[in-house]
Amino acid sequence: MAANLYSGHNKTTSSVYVFVIIGLCGFFYLLGTWQRSGFAKGDNLALEMTKTSAKCNSLPNLNFETHHNGENIDESTKVRDFPPCQPIFTDYTPCQDQKRAMKFPRNDMIYRERHCPPQEEKLKCLVPAPQGYVTPFSWPKSRDYVPYANAPYKALTVVKAKQNWIQYEDNVFRFPGGGTQFPEGADAYIDQLASVIPIDNGTVRTALDTGCGVASWGAYLWKRNVIAMSFAPRDNHEAQVQFALERGVPAVIGVLGSIKMPYPSKAFDMAHCSRCLIPWGTNAGKYMMEVDRVLRPGGYWVLSGPPISWKVNYKSWERTMEDLEEEQRNIEETAKLLCWDKISEKGEMAIWQKKMNSESCRPAENTPGVEYCSNDPDDVWYKKMETCITPGGSNGDVTQYKPFPERLYSVPPRIASGSIPGVSSDKYMKDNKLWKKRVNGYKKFNSLIDSGRYRNIMDMNAGLGGFAAALDSSKLWVMNVVPTLAETNTLGVIYERGLIGIYHDWCEAFSTYPRTYDLIHANSLFSLYNDRCNFEDILLEMDRILRPEGAVILRDDVDVLMKVKNIAESMRWDTKLVDHEDGPMEPEKILIANWRYSCFKEDKSSPDCSIPETSGDALPEEQEQNQPNVNWLSNINKIADTIFSAQPWTVPWTTRTILQRLPSYFVYNIYMCGFGGGLLLRCPSWEDVLKGTKKGID
Repeated sequence: MAANLYSGHNKTTSSVYVFVIIGLCGFFYLLGTWQRSGFAKGDNLALEMTKTSAKCNSLPNLNFETHHNGENIDESTKVRDFPPCQPIFTDYTPCQDQKRAMKFPRNDMIYRERHCPPQEEKLKCLVPAPQGYVTPFSWPKSRDYVPYANAPYKALTVVKAKQNWIQYEDNVFRFPGGGTQFPEGADAYIDQLASVIPIDNGTVRTALDTGCGVASWGAYLWKRNVIAMSFAPRDNHEAQVQFALERGVPAVIGVLGSIKMPYPSKAFDMAHCSRCLIPWGTNAGKYMMEVDRVLRPGGYWVLSGPPISWKVNYKSWERTMEDLEEEQRNIEETAKLLCWDKISEKGEMAIWQKKMNSESCRPAENTPGVEYCSNDPDDVWYKKMETCITPGGSNGDVTQYKPFPERLYSVPPRIASGSIPGVSSDKYMKDNKLWKKRVNGYKKFNSLIDSGRYRNIMDMNAGLGGFAAALDSSKLWVMNVVPTLAETNTLGVIYERGLIGIYHDWCEAFSTYPRTYDLIHANSLFSLYNDRCNFEDILLEMDRILRPEGAVILRDDVDVLMKVKNIAESMRWDTKLVDHEDGPMEPEKILIANWRYSCFKEDKSSPDCSIPETSGDALPEEQEQNQPNVNWLSNINKIADTIFSAQPWTVPWTTRTILQRLPSYFVYNIYMCGFGGGLLLRCPSWEDVLKGTKKGID
């Protein structure tokens, strides 16, 4: 009887085991399918992109159907190899090259403007980082410290020593926050501004800093939720814009000379000059008229330094009283002509405010000596600056901007008024939702996007600014670039949202130093420039401005991206093609890449091929104290990278690819089923477990 009961019990238990094992097989099959679908190990690529392995092809190539395998790519791009440039090009800025600049006239600062090399003189090599280059500090520490090796120029530490611009300490540059007009620090200076200008309530969001130095003004405005676009020329104050970008502050190489600034009309809430050496009182007020073009109605202009308070300071400025008096008189007359009201003058600082409705006070068009601009105020690329007043338009001067951050997603005035062809309020709202979805998709395969690892970000084809708006964070900023070839001029909309940007033609080099952006994004950029200029020139420029270990996200038609991928791999980029957020059947794909600086040469001891060290958030003395922990964490990271090295499967679901994956699924599931079943067979029955538990309690 006991034997029969035992036999029946075994049959029941065996049946349970069979069902459990079948269930486990099904579960692990579904788990394997999900893992290979591209949504399971979203952080794998992020892990790959932060490794410092010297292996350049760590990301496997993907298998495509015949029409996606790159067979139609031009043979000239298949085999081209791009060597590293000579070390003398470490800080090469193609359109602001010092030798080329000396060939141009010096009047109106023409020689400091953009002068790009012709096609036959463009470099076809990869700009190297300086020896000893390290990853910049994270924000906000980067505001105050920059590794010396990244910008090894000490001239400003001597020239500006008394003004607290920059100091050199233990292989690190320290930025105390001082400036020529605020040697005691930018915070106190901004507090003085805030006593007149509503800086802290979101009314002032976008600012323009002309002749920015090392951009301490913009750096300290950031914590007040104001974003400044800073510019300065590449002149005898070597590397000032490079320092600004190394600090994590938006800046470009530029000058107020003979060409209009590359910004749209009515873009900035505030413009600023702190002893910027721009001759505002000359050229019949032309430079002030250009500032008026980019200053929104109700915006503020701050002039700090000469000639303000000239009666007290003319001796220290080493200028005559007559000269300074004439300059200030010319400034005051031009400001009146532009309908700017002086609302404050204290010490060496004066503040003007542009009237909300300037048309009501400006002289009539037929007034002698007054000329109004007749050209499109947003058509500025390589256009000569004119001595004329930009009209306010029928409704432009009475537009009320909402405070930030409300204005980030509210309908911009240009769209609400129908000024942007083909873009309605409804289309704008849909674009915002689309980019939120896309950015969430990006974060699945790169979790570093909003972690603080990427501070300086560029969108090469910004559209309505949806990408930047979806990323909005105090940890980062986005340079929104609107190509001059774009069908619709949307840069004004971007500024109305409280974001910043610039016009640019990607057939030319960007106005920045090498290694100044952590993440570069481009939507349909290569389709836009197809047959306009060489893809390799655009990619080489991206390589120049991307920081070592930086990331690239490109989305475009798959055939276009296959061409780009081929060139990028010849530049030693790690690349991976992933599917559209809506699935593999979409013709648009996403190309993910990162810049492997250690892959310049096989000889890793070469100065232009050394692997960048990571400075993290520690200063040199802090790094020495924390070194054992850093090594321990590094070893753990290497182990984790080895274990989680599998990449999501992102190729289309076709008969061919499914058959390719079946063997791996079979082995994977047999192993897991055997493992799970073995555990169950080694365990006592549930009845025995319960009996043992009851016995232990008794």
